[in-house]
Amino acid sequence: MRKPSLAALVAALVAGSLCAGAPQPRAEAAEVTEAADVGDAGDVGGGVPSPPTASPAELGVDLDTVTIPELQARMANRSLTSSALTTAYLRRIKAIDPTIHAVLRTDPTALRQAAASDARHRDGHARGPLDGIPVLLKDNVNTRDLPTTAGSLALAGSPPDTDAALVTRLRHAGAVILGKTNLSEWANFRAAKPTSGWSAVGGQTSNPYVLDRNPCGSSAGSGAALAASLAQVAIGTETDGSIVCPAGMNGVVGHKPSLGLVSQSGVVPISAEQDTAGPMARNVIDTALTFSVLSGTTRPGDPAALPRTSGLRGKRIGLWRLPSLGPEVDAVMTRTARRLRTAGAEVVEVTPPYQDRLAELEFPALLSEFHRDIDAYLATRKGPRDLAELIEFNRAHPAEQSCFAGQELFERALAAPPTTDPEYRAMRVELKDLSRRSLDETMASHHLDAIASPTNPPAWTTDCARGDNDVIPSSTPAAVAGYPSLSVPAGFVDELPVGVLLMAGDHEDTELLSLGAAVERRLHAWRAPRYLPSTGADASR
Repeated sequence: MRKPSLAALVAALVAGSLCAGAPQPRAEAAEVTEAADVGDAGDVGGGVPSPPTASPAELGVDLDTVTIPELQARMANRSLTSSALTTAYLRRIKAIDPTIHAVLRTDPTALRQAAASDARHRDGHARGPLDGIPVLLKDNVNTRDLPTTAGSLALAGSPPDTDAALVTRLRHAGAVILGKTNLSEWANFRAAKPTSGWSAVGGQTSNPYVLDRNPCGSSAGSGAALAASLAQVAIGTETDGSIVCPAGMNGVVGHKPSLGLVSQSGVVPISAEQDTAGPMARNVIDTALTFSVLSGTTRPGDPAALPRTSGLRGKRIGLWRLPSLGPEVDAVMTRTARRLRTAGAEVVEVTPPYQDRLAELEFPALLSEFHRDIDAYLATRKGPRDLAELIEFNRAHPAEQSCFAGQELFERALAAPPTTDPEYRAMRVELKDLSRRSLDETMASHHLDAIASPTNPPAWTTDCARGDNDVIPSSTPAAVAGYPSLSVPAGFVDELPVGVLLMAGDHEDTELLSLGAAVERRLHAWRAPRYLPSTGADASR
């Protein structure tokens, strides 16, 4: 049977989205100019806000729940403009971000980009589903007109000379580049015991659900910004867990694509063997639409002419419980399995093999790859020219030590064998083989469509002295294999979100997104954050 194309999936999801939730009643879009009072996210301080109003009267949509197809329908019938939508998000950033510190900077050209999109819509030349949609970028993705720092003061000077390839795709699709998000500095590959969501450039990002809890990393700002509805979609990057964990812990959707489907050109690296950028959003349809642009899929045809995606009936899903994440998380997985079975899926319990060996081999391989790849990237930027100079920079700048002083991973990478070393090469070959077998053998032996596991534990308290409490093995098999994974909101432990991580075979991103949309509809687990200062739940998690 012919595999479904991503274009067909996206078109079907669009049709389902519009049928399930028609656009809000017509409201006059606000006329805005570049003089709108939007401010700079980094310049404003403040205390804990009351839960904000998500539907500005002049906008007529609920920013928490509206989807890209609904927004495009409104733009098509001229009851909404990209300028009004962009202004609403910029004002929301100004009001909310001083509490969560997710957005490093907004793009001063955002409203010009939006006005250009409005002109295209008026002329009937809209470029596709992302035309006029505000997007935030993780600040390890090169932008020629905005700083790209990876959270480090070492790169806080001149912007890169060119955009990352994925940014070029977004611009060509008409997306509005709204700004850059904070991240765990150097994508959490600096210290042996880092604090996720902290960088010397952006400080500490907070979890919008409970502010003293961690947002997970390294795409911390992207996940927290989406939870707070500060953009329609965001871009994250992952080596192992850095998209899906922030998605799970902030109650949003995150897709780690199959390796190679999204260009890594112009993205600050850890390892070419595992790195990928990917989309994050508050729902699967927006995630799929953004992935279709990032991966270069052609625009789908008329969505109304295509059928909706299939549901869960007849699907076989393997449940990998991971009891080490605690009984509360296991209870969320039990409820998830029950709801999937009620919808017609067959859920069988599985334990993918080889996990101990993967954990033993992955880190030493990444050290060698990081040294190779970061040296190549730094040679393209002004500042430290290689890893050795970067280590000296950190030693000389106290601000780089203000949360945690360590750069043990940098130092170990500097001393690691080169990627030409036979021992390293054997290690990477074994990693690729075992990680793929861990998923392929499990899928084949149980005749599965996907494997499901908990994405994350409840968010731990943020503590610079202690660092993270983040041993979360579910992301590793797909990350090391280069296979796709998708985190979808599954439920809560007290006030803290927990995601379900879906994994499938190589380049089965389309099938995984389709399944994820069905799981999302069945679980219906998303709810807006309340920005609580703390919670009485066990802070050790």
